[in-house]
Amino acid sequence: MSTADLLPLAVAVPLLGAALLAVAGRWLPRPGRDALATACSAVDVGCLALLWCRTAPDGRAVSWLGGWTPSQGHGVGIVLVADRLGSGLALLAAVLVLAVFCYAWRYFDEPSGEHGGMFPALLLLFQAGMCGFALTGDLFDAFVFFELMGAVAYALTGYRIEDPRPLQGALAFGLVNSAAAYVSLLGIGLLYARTGELGMARIGAVLDERAAAGHGRDALVVVAFVLVLAGPLVKAATAPFHFWLPDAHAVAPSPVCMLLSGVMVELGVYGVGRIHRVVFAGAGGLPDAAVRDTLLAAGVLTALVGGVMCWQQRHLKRMLAFSTVGHVGLFLVGAALLTPAGLAGTAVYVAGHAGAKAALFGLTGVLLDRYGSVDEHGLHGRARELRLPGALFVLGALALAGLPPFGTALGKAVTEEAAGRWGGWLPAVFVLVSALTGGAVLRAGLRVFGGIGSPPKEHPEVAATTGEGEEPEIGDPSRRVPVPMVAVPAGLLAACLAVGVVPGVGRALATAAAAFTDRAGYLADTLGHPAPAALPTPEAGWTPAGVLLGLLSAALAAAFATAALNRDPRRGSGVLYRATVLPLRRLHSGLLGDYIAWLTVGLAALLVALVAQL
Repeated sequence: MSTADLLPLAVAVPLLGAALLAVAGRWLPRPGRDALATACSAVDVGCLALLWCRTAPDGRAVSWLGGWTPSQGHGVGIVLVADRLGSGLALLAAVLVLAVFCYAWRYFDEPSGEHGGMFPALLLLFQAGMCGFALTGDLFDAFVFFELMGAVAYALTGYRIEDPRPLQGALAFGLVNSAAAYVSLLGIGLLYARTGELGMARIGAVLDERAAAGHGRDALVVVAFVLVLAGPLVKAATAPFHFWLPDAHAVAPSPVCMLLSGVMVELGVYGVGRIHRVVFAGAGGLPDAAVRDTLLAAGVLTALVGGVMCWQQRHLKRMLAFSTVGHVGLFLVGAALLTPAGLAGTAVYVAGHAGAKAALFGLTGVLLDRYGSVDEHGLHGRARELRLPGALFVLGALALAGLPPFGTALGKAVTEEAAGRWGGWLPAVFVLVSALTGGAVLRAGLRVFGGIGSPPKEHPEVAATTGEGEEPEIGDPSRRVPVPMVAVPAGLLAACLAVGVVPGVGRALATAAAAFTDRAGYLADTLGHPAPAALPTPEAGWTPAGVLLGLLSAALAAAFATAALNRDPRRGSGVLYRATVLPLRRLHSGLLGDYIAWLTVGLAALLVALVAQL
């Protein structure tokens, strides 16, 4: 089997598995459905691993479906393109889905009969959408795969449809993301009207040709850029488009949260980078300086909002969701640097974060299964008996804080170094956000699993805006915690550690990042032109400064957690809190109309910021 044949197979395997489960699941017993779904996911992991190994570190595998290659310089078919970064992200998605299948083997019961097998079938469809989006080279098909991914995510979020709370969260998730997706479709239509092409490489090439002929960028190209990026930015939960994410995580089943935070939002950042680099980074697109400044501002805002809001939470799923918002902001900062070094650090960071965050959501599922609650205050000291899950939860918190030698720390260190070359203040943002998010999770872990600190008392104005009690799943304290629900998070944390300590991982991802930023090479390989010389590979290893900053952020996280645990619960909130944090909390109203309004405001702000720099 050729490398090109693996590209469509990587998408077809989970699609066929989902169809098979939808048909045969009503007759198969639960163990049979789980085994079939796990086998399909494992086969796809094998296909993607083989694709990764066969793809040249600085090259790309290209497959024109049905043999419909470009004719007379015009794209007439659908193309799949895999470089090491795209296939690696697809592999990460497939591995996490496989881990979720193992974790959820006995997580909750599914009915037999007509609706049997729907949950694993939906997970396989989700996997197909994520892999297709990471591998497609066609802008319209990117929209299609993004919508497939989104539609399945809405269904998985509201899977417990008998409860109105997950239904409300799924509707907010679905409507906000669908509105953004159709805004993206409008932008794709504008680009098609201008270029007559849908393939990303062909659109980029035509825009360059127009620029060479004296037709520079105009308002249509600038507006199309903002509109097309609306979908990826909303899926990535970039501020002020992030409001849907904590609402969805609060009500989604824990195995689904492992995928939403572990890989789906990261795909949004990947989409921003891929679309900008291939379509708009040439002579006919937008200046790098304008894009860099705009996306850096969005990344810093997202990181700070996520870090501050994470610290304020007592609902563990909301806390982890806002932690995801904070770290996605840091990912966006790294990608917005538009350098191989920044992207290399982001790639390592994403790989480490996926393991740590999925593990933490899995361990939160253990609490939910055991005690029927994920409230930090209500669970104070109740989980002392869960020693291994408690130790893993604390390790996950330290990994989020950037403690060396976890992969999150390595990615943070490499990205900090690249960001420091652009602005000396940016590493401080990485340290602060890592400390806030890691400290909040560490505080919760010590309080829930160790019973440390006084029983907390919520300030009345804070309690009015917490929005707790949104958890639909029902625990069963009478049964022992299933082994996979602890073994899978342990394995994911071990993988996060491996990203930081295995030298080949960072080097391979750095090479993949260099190939990702090689726009000329992407266009040449996709369109069959002579390939230019490869770009130099950045370093992605430990440095003394990176280790020290990682230790600093972990120490700050521990200090923040200790201070919170020792704080007198009778003390009220200060003036600074009332002037800054409380209004920010109140912006997260839970009202769908507010979220749509912020979508409109955010897109207008992006457009104004770009136009002001042109």
